[in-house]
Amino acid sequence: MAFYRQLGVIPPKRHTQHRNEDGGLFYEELMGEEGFSSDSALLYHRHIPSAIVDATEWKLPDQATTPNHPLKPRHLKLHDLFPQTVWAETDVVTGRRLILGNADVRLSYVVSAKESPLYRNVVGDEMVYVESGTARVETVFGVLDAKAGDYVLLPMATTHRWIPTGDEPLRAYVIEANSHIVPPKRFLSRFGQFLEHAPFCERDLHGPTELIQVEDSNVEVLVKHRTSHGIVGTRYLVPNHPFDVVGWDGCLYPYTFSIHDYEPITGRVHQPPPAHQAFEGSNFVICNFVPRKVDYHPLAIPVPYYHSNVDSDEVMFYCGGDYEARKGSGIGQGSISVHPGGHAHGPQPGAYERSIGVDFFDELAVMVDTFRPLELGEGALACEDAAYAGSWNRGLQR
Repeated sequence: MAFYRQLGVIPPKRHTQHRNEDGGLFYEELMGEEGFSSDSALLYHRHIPSAIVDATEWKLPDQATTPNHPLKPRHLKLHDLFPQTVWAETDVVTGRRLILGNADVRLSYVVSAKESPLYRNVVGDEMVYVESGTARVETVFGVLDAKAGDYVLLPMATTHRWIPTGDEPLRAYVIEANSHIVPPKRFLSRFGQFLEHAPFCERDLHGPTELIQVEDSNVEVLVKHRTSHGIVGTRYLVPNHPFDVVGWDGCLYPYTFSIHDYEPITGRVHQPPPAHQAFEGSNFVICNFVPRKVDYHPLAIPVPYYHSNVDSDEVMFYCGGDYEARKGSGIGQGSISVHPGGHAHGPQPGAYERSIGVDFFDELAVMVDTFRPLELGEGALACEDAAYAGSWNRGLQR
């Protein structure tokens, strides 16, 4: 997305001498996507950014997945995964529990009260949704402040760390791509500007406003990366702290975006999920379901019609409000529903009829639709509500 920003001190022309107060050179680093063919940024470091002292194995949290077989819809109760005795000693990076994953995207959940190590994901972009709590996210591009309802977009290879702030733990839903995560092309001009029909715009994206300088030496950085055998981790020991950037500019950088700044698209009859889309990656999309006026045709049925996901799995993370279509299912704050391709799904019994005449839905949810089947991570297996698959049976007692 070509939206230019600049922070700190940079030379008037790129790839030219940029000297410090003592006359020595700053070290220019190009951080770019798709080789040299897409968005990039130029960062100016006090120290050589490629220097490392040592590299050892970092054993990642359990990344194993299990097929959704036999095929059935599932309800996952994420709040059951992190009692206080666990989250008090958990950080946002190493404490993630894998919920769902395939070759394109991995969905994790974490509750944390502890500062994370320095971390860099070179598999793909990360989009982290803050369910509750607050955090300071320190990056090589500067500092981001994140609060409940914020997405934090961290471009691939951005070195950063998470520092929970405030009195309550940070609850985070993590979307890790094997690609880049961007706004849908239909919302952008051919030059990259948000168009008038887009549900958000450049004003809603908040990049770093403050650089951070740390002068520590012999610092550890955790790196998640790919091999021919899958995703692995490496622990770097670097001679100088990565937060030594004095200035940068370009169109590639981390930012926050509040789900509350998303303007819903509504209509006379029920709008399909693409009307709620906010971002996309390779073979998946991210959609926002926010408080909104609903269908105003005199014969409208505001809750979704029953539908079969022919080509995709649909994952809904419920993060606020009162989700009308799921009443009676056991789903609540912190739940995830998984409706796989090949299974017809829709409102719970009674919701279809109850919605007639309703003119407003007070709901908040993040949806991820994938175009390859998702498998279950260890976190999903640990918090599944086994009764959910039968919740459309009218005689079911819960």
